[in-house]
Amino acid sequence: MTGWRRSSGSRQSGDSASAGAPLAVDRSVSSSTIRLGRVQPQAPGHRTVFCNDREANYLAKYKGNGVSTTKYNVATFLPKGLYEQFRRVANLYFLTISCLSFTPVSPVSPITNVIPLSLVLFVSLVKEAFEDWKRLQNDMTINNSSVDVLQEQRWESIPWKKLQVGDIVRVKQDGFFPADLLLLASTNPDGVCYTETANLDGETNLKIRKALEKTWDYVAPEKASEFKGEIHCEQPNNSLYTFTGNLMLQKQTIPIGPNQILLRGCSLRNTQYIVGAVIFTGHETKVMMNAMNVPSKRSTLERKLDKVIATLFGVLLSMCLIGAIGSAVFVNKKYHYLELWINGDSQQFNPNNRFVVFVLSIFTLITLYSPIIPISLYVSIEMIKFIQSTKFINNDLRMYHSETNTPALARTSNLNEELGQVEYIFSDKTGTLTRNLMEFFKCSIDGEMYGTGVTEIEMGAAKRNGVNIKEKTSSSTAREKGFNFDDARLMHGAWRNEPNPDMCKEFFRCLAICHTVLPEGEESPEKLRYQAASPDEAALVTAAKNFGFFFYRRTPTMVYVRESHVEKMGKVQDVTYEILNVLEFNSTRKRQSVVCRYGDGRLVLYCKGADNVIYERLTSGNDELKKISREQLEQYGEAGLRTLCLAYRDLNPETYESWNEKFIQAKSSLRDRERKLDEVAELIEKDLTLIGCTAIEDKLQEGVPSSIEILSRAGIKIWVLTGDKLETAINIAYACKLINNDMKQFVISSETDAIREVESRDDQVEIAQFIRETVKNELQKCHEEAQSIIHGSTGQKLSLLIDGKCLMYALDPNLRSTLLSLSLSCSSVVCCRVSPLQKAQVTRLVRKGANKITLSIGDGANDVGMIQAAHVGVGISGMEGMQAVMASDFAIAQFRFLTDLLLVHGRWSYLRLCKVVSYFFYKNLTFTLTQFWYNFQTGYSGQRFYDDWFQSLYNVFFTALPVIILGLLDKDVSASLSKKYPQLYKKGIENAFFNWKVVGTLACFSVYQSVIVYNFAIASSTTGLASAGKILGLWDISTAAFTCLVITVNLRLLMMCNTVTRWHSISVIGSILGWFLFIFIYSLVFVNKDLFFRIYISWSYKIGDVFQGTYFTIYVLMSTAYFYLMAILVPIVALLGDFLYQGAQRWFYPHDYQIVQEIHRHEPEAIGAGLLEVGSQLTPEEERRYAFALLPRERSKHTGFAFDSPGYESFFATQQGVTAPQKPWDVIRRASMRHKTKSPRHSQQ
Repeated sequence: MTGWRRSSGSRQSGDSASAGAPLAVDRSVSSSTIRLGRVQPQAPGHRTVFCNDREANYLAKYKGNGVSTTKYNVATFLPKGLYEQFRRVANLYFLTISCLSFTPVSPVSPITNVIPLSLVLFVSLVKEAFEDWKRLQNDMTINNSSVDVLQEQRWESIPWKKLQVGDIVRVKQDGFFPADLLLLASTNPDGVCYTETANLDGETNLKIRKALEKTWDYVAPEKASEFKGEIHCEQPNNSLYTFTGNLMLQKQTIPIGPNQILLRGCSLRNTQYIVGAVIFTGHETKVMMNAMNVPSKRSTLERKLDKVIATLFGVLLSMCLIGAIGSAVFVNKKYHYLELWINGDSQQFNPNNRFVVFVLSIFTLITLYSPIIPISLYVSIEMIKFIQSTKFINNDLRMYHSETNTPALARTSNLNEELGQVEYIFSDKTGTLTRNLMEFFKCSIDGEMYGTGVTEIEMGAAKRNGVNIKEKTSSSTAREKGFNFDDARLMHGAWRNEPNPDMCKEFFRCLAICHTVLPEGEESPEKLRYQAASPDEAALVTAAKNFGFFFYRRTPTMVYVRESHVEKMGKVQDVTYEILNVLEFNSTRKRQSVVCRYGDGRLVLYCKGADNVIYERLTSGNDELKKISREQLEQYGEAGLRTLCLAYRDLNPETYESWNEKFIQAKSSLRDRERKLDEVAELIEKDLTLIGCTAIEDKLQEGVPSSIEILSRAGIKIWVLTGDKLETAINIAYACKLINNDMKQFVISSETDAIREVESRDDQVEIAQFIRETVKNELQKCHEEAQSIIHGSTGQKLSLLIDGKCLMYALDPNLRSTLLSLSLSCSSVVCCRVSPLQKAQVTRLVRKGANKITLSIGDGANDVGMIQAAHVGVGISGMEGMQAVMASDFAIAQFRFLTDLLLVHGRWSYLRLCKVVSYFFYKNLTFTLTQFWYNFQTGYSGQRFYDDWFQSLYNVFFTALPVIILGLLDKDVSASLSKKYPQLYKKGIENAFFNWKVVGTLACFSVYQSVIVYNFAIASSTTGLASAGKILGLWDISTAAFTCLVITVNLRLLMMCNTVTRWHSISVIGSILGWFLFIFIYSLVFVNKDLFFRIYISWSYKIGDVFQGTYFTIYVLMSTAYFYLMAILVPIVALLGDFLYQGAQRWFYPHDYQIVQEIHRHEPEAIGAGLLEVGSQLTPEEERRYAFALLPRERSKHTGFAFDSPGYESFFATQQGVTAPQKPWDVIRRASMRHKTKSPRHSQQ
């Protein structure tokens, strides 16, 4: 494309080459000495992008913009798919058995093992192919989406996949960014655009992005074609919120940061269009580098199953060893009449070489006894889990939140049963236990407290002390969302009459200026809405508006505030503040600052942040105010309020200019930019003057206290990991009923006088040593006291409260064991002031150190590490975006739904899968043992007892359906009783229903039943006579034995069920009738079997052998009364032992759920059908919301990456007659689709 060929001399200083000269490359020299002209080799630490010059970028070999999220292609599907399947040990085992069955030593036909294995592999490969095909369709849709690219001073539409690094693109309103772009220009004033990042992090709040002032003019294609900048930036990485780079333009170096970067997958809002330069493409974009799977998790039951299968394999080898030794001993020349070694080439029964006989017999018996390990087990379990998650968990009305139209979501089906064994829950506080709906509640200005409200926590604390406090009603009839403040001293300009009006003014201006909130809508207090990164920020700006300081407009360099009552009462004036620098908040700094210039030239730094961070940076003096404010902060913390400190500092121009130079240098650095910016911020964020503090209330979610109480009664220990102060965490724990006054509380805090005294000396080494020693002593002291209480007779419960600073030292390898031992002794643990990393460390400590089943639940990005570190991760669909949900295994809308998820679905899934695995173990062992007993009567020769087709279809047809119904519909008690008696859950924690005792008991019954079935069948060979007067032969006896076995194992399944529905009956009866239908047909298919055998004997004696002996057997058997007697008597005698054992166990040693069953045996709903029914107890609005929530989901076709997008529901809603409300992302989708119906545009505008 000649339109993209640019002059080679345009970037060379002092080069006089013509503008049209192409890039010169000497082709005669080797690649090691090739002259790259102006293109410089890429340094390891950064990349260089030449904007608007494809030739220059071509030599750098940047990746294309096409993406592929598929696992396979046409060439690799079969080999790679089979490799993935045979990575499973069980599949590899059956492949080995299938290979052995092709050898002469195999007593069974290859078809016996090949057909079941092929069926399993076929189903798995079809599933893989279907999933990969969906990924391919999604990739094709994304790659073929169109974008406008600058070519020869025109905007030309090309597919995303043809986009290259350095291209200049235009993205229109509501469109998605096709790659990671540098924002050059926007149709909005001052190069500003608004983006929505919902597809990245789930946040619907708009983010502001600002182009560099030097590039504002590159809006029109004619002007944009003149842009010849070079971008030096970091190499591709997966950090969504950071970017380090410089733009080299007109011999100037201009720093680039995250505010100038538009990430692939985000959408453009409230902006006609933007012009940008492509920096990262395809798989090098930040969103694609984050597109990795959540860490794979395996349930405890699966790991236990591996051990059981290994044990079965050991049993198999033992049986083979016994048979091989017997075979080596049995072969003898005295049995010459058997002609065992008539074939000179065969050594299997040669008495002259017993060792060879021994070895070959092992291989023979391995193939014969291979069904002891069930091949269909994994497929059945995966099917059961999938249906449990998609049909039961996702459709449970009890976990549907009508207010937000959010049903429960099982993002994986691998961990269903793990939900029934959780012993420790690690919970975030904000947004998980609380609503994350922040309301400005109280404040303190210059040591004076304002606000008369009473929080939920205060009322709860008063109630514990026997005082009944009524909640005060607000003096105002209506309150704005985010503002629940009531104190006439500050409202409607009354603050001017306070003794400290100047400090009040600084307080309100700090609230109105120091933030990153974006206003949206008409510039009036009633209609304007705030888009904030967090609910706290929105609440603070809303509070400033209600106090008379209305923030209504923002540009990249200015903030506009409408101030009331400042000069005099009733006067309103619009004031403009120039924003010079923004020192942004992060989890390390725990503060945010802005440097602004007033209209009169005053320079001031406003800072807000955590109290401990702000206090470290206050100017010396004014100790009385600091002391009073600290006491007030503690009072707010005890009331359960979230606090921030506000401070300011007046700057002189010389100090600011000197500091600003360092700030610009740090901002322009390509290496360690974040660290350098933090260091520069420390230079100016000091000598601050304390203004006051804010107190924001975040109320508890509905049902949290009762849910925690129920979970505690279930034997689950709950830990709260929060970033709040110790006082706030304690009172939240009281309000949640996590701790109470009857508990012995161990408090390990760094907020002690001794530690503060050491910290005041500012010797970091001394501080670290002192705190470490203090924590060590406190841990040992608390641990000793805890052990004395545990071993005492009081039975008092324990709780531990520790802050993040002490936790940092307690997690030291030398103290970790003491911390773990103390924590496990406590019923509840509260960790406050903890970082996201510490949350993950604590979770991992209990998971690895105590080997307990853990569950983490949270709603924000700071909870992702904790969620992924636990056995089970649960995300809350809350106010902090969808990061936690996207990293989780299960998603719910409210904490209270955790009781249903664990006590109902988790416990049911655990019980069902335990029975499924136990039943598979039982029925296959029983089948294999009947073959094992027969081996003793055939000279240990490995002769097969059953027909090959019987063995092939035993697992996949005759016993397959009933066990699936068992895994889906069986339940011991109803959902309501599961929550009424939470103690039932403890059996899952103890793993009482699948352990070696259970396995051993089943093994004993398998031995007993196999002996009964086999001996009854063998007895019929001598006593049973056919209608013609002949005794029954081998195939007659084996068919009769197999009939009894199928009836026995299917009836045994009914004895395992707590609930017997029509589906159980249909599946069991259908399986038995299926066997009879099969044998009726199978016995007649090959009428002239001798002719068949003669035809195929030259091809393979095995093929012919498959169809020998079973002809007409079932008809011969059914002509005798002996067969009917066997079919009735054998199952009864075989199951008699089980019946007596289960009766004795239920009578003398009943399980807890059996006692509950007896208590509620007359209640018809106590033990029901097992399927969750959607009742009609909803209001019409809730019914509409629920129907809306169950609509089909659609894979994103316009997001720019292969993630599952939010549900674009309007299309499905209209198809099914559900009225769908307007949603922001729905509007985006329609807007992004409309332009596709039009003809391609090649506008030059």
